[in-house]
Amino acid sequence: MRRTGTTRRGAFTATGAIAMGAVLAGCGDGTGPREGSARADAATTAEQAAARAEKTLRTGAAGTSRELLARYEQVVRAYPATAAGLSPLRDAVRAHAKALAPDGGKTLVFSRTRATDAAGALKELAAAERRTADAHTATLLNAPPELARLLASIAAAGAAHAYLLTELAKETSS
Repeated sequence: MRRTGTTRRGAFTATGAIAMGAVLAGCGDGTGPREGSARADAATTAEQAAARAEKTLRTGAAGTSRELLARYEQVVRAYPATAAGLSPLRDAVRAHAKALAPDGGKTLVFSRTRATDAAGALKELAAAERRTADAHTATLLNAPPELARLLASIAAAGAAHAYLLTELAKETSS
């Protein structure tokens, strides 16, 4: 008697493979049409909440930068001799505010400086730069990655501005 190509082991393997395929095809993750749309709705809601949170963070950070820009404008108006030294820093702060809120924002509100001379005004401005950099650093902890990188960059620039303003105040008083 001659053997056929089919062995008992081969038959069991084929049967097991067919059974396993049927079981796997019949098994789903339990998401019917209703559950899948519920997950999609939840994902959409989460994305909307994240977008609102980012917009709130951006708006707050942009307001902080605009306040700093207003202080720059006030110092330049009060002490025109500082305009040349403050112009590049003021332009950078303006760019930061625009990067945080490209659609613009509220108009600048000018406040009076307590300084009696240009050096004092520059020291106040340096302190305002430090406060703004600290505020941006605190905000980046809750920000999504892209906004966090932007805030970190702006905070680093603010720290550099504070240093430059301090040095400019020393030169102005000399």
